[in-house]
Amino acid sequence: MNDEPGAVAVPEDMRASFSGSLIQPGDDGYEDARRVHNGLIDKHPALIARCLTTADVVDAVNLARERALEIAVRGGGHNVAGKAVTDGGLMIDLVPMKGIHVDARARTVRAQPGVTWREFNRAAAIHGLATTGGVVSSTGIAGLTLGGGLGYLMGRYGLASDNLLSAEVVTAEGRVLAASPDEHEDLFWALRGGGGNFGVVTSFQYRAHPVTTVLGGLLVHPLSTAPAVLDCFRQFTAAAPDELGVGCGLVHAPDGSGAKIVALPVCHAAEDLQQAEADLKALREFGPPAMDTVQPMPYPAVNTMLDDAFPRGALNYWKSAFLTELSDAAVRMIVDAFEQAPSTMTCIILDHLHGAATRVDPTATAFPHRQPGYSLLLLTQWADPVDTRSNIAWTRETFEALAPYMADRRYMNYMSADDGGFVRQAYGPNYDRLVEVKRRYDPDNLFHLNQNIDPAP
Repeated sequence: MNDEPGAVAVPEDMRASFSGSLIQPGDDGYEDARRVHNGLIDKHPALIARCLTTADVVDAVNLARERALEIAVRGGGHNVAGKAVTDGGLMIDLVPMKGIHVDARARTVRAQPGVTWREFNRAAAIHGLATTGGVVSSTGIAGLTLGGGLGYLMGRYGLASDNLLSAEVVTAEGRVLAASPDEHEDLFWALRGGGGNFGVVTSFQYRAHPVTTVLGGLLVHPLSTAPAVLDCFRQFTAAAPDELGVGCGLVHAPDGSGAKIVALPVCHAAEDLQQAEADLKALREFGPPAMDTVQPMPYPAVNTMLDDAFPRGALNYWKSAFLTELSDAAVRMIVDAFEQAPSTMTCIILDHLHGAATRVDPTATAFPHRQPGYSLLLLTQWADPVDTRSNIAWTRETFEALAPYMADRRYMNYMSADDGGFVRQAYGPNYDRLVEVKRRYDPDNLFHLNQNIDPAP
């Protein structure tokens, strides 16, 4: 029995039956378990329930509800807002839930919420399959999928959430429900873009697609050529085939020199590599690039090539919005702002939304952002807490300066802890319907550590 101040008295029958581990302040492993990817987040739960089974999750939800403890739900723990951990409440830690089952014949993958995209991609690739997932392999499948899920394959196969076939959900009442097009259809609709507002998802079933070798890698240019490179990127993506996923990042060279560069990560998932080479020819010849690492590679490998740029424990503060257009004026301002970035870990990223992801009605799932175009992310990272104020100030000032070029829309997975005022922009025309679903499944807002949909009238 832990006697630390503020410790939660766990019923003996729950301790006896709990398959995972129950960790409190002062226990071995507590300090590591409470930390998430973003080192700026420093919270101390009163209890961490490290779950192994759905029954463990049910017990944890029931305990929190009965003791009026704030609930945080952790999957991969990557979300920049730090909503996966609570101060003084109960953290439901799903990291130990790592089960993956691939049905190669049906082309489906069922995975538990502690799985990362590295683990998912490895298991699926054994059978020559893949689905749209995160471009940083340590990202968890749960948060990315529930928030929509941009990724390299979205042009051809849609978002991660578009490939969700069903889910098992523990509700605020401690009930276990199956959500699919045939059961609890309203809940299934809401899970695909509505985040963790409606319960704890303990199993995800995805549609998978035949993807083995892709043409992937990085094209790198010096920052001095950034306006021309971004113009090329804009023109090239306007006619890009569905099979091609390409982004553009103003980043710092990974060699530690602090040199500023423009990097275009590429993943072309056509079955015919000769066609992929032909599709990429104009982009690869432009400049030409100072470095070109594009080559045939296994699909799981392309999802690891950015990992080193996003180390666990770095301090992060982000701002993001969709652009109305990638105009010359916006490009100039983006480049000028990046030249003043105070940290050599910071980057400005442009995601290109196109293809299958844009051919879904904005109200067909809870994720509403289906217009072709670009998402802008100011991804500010630094290592020393002394630099926190200057880095946050640069991010906010840059975001405000770029406001004239932004649409009134936000990608939920990129929203920081202080972005709660943009919740309606994150859910767009689906907000009112999401409120109705929230009232049905979580009327008391037990699950509120998220980009929250308030069920109150």
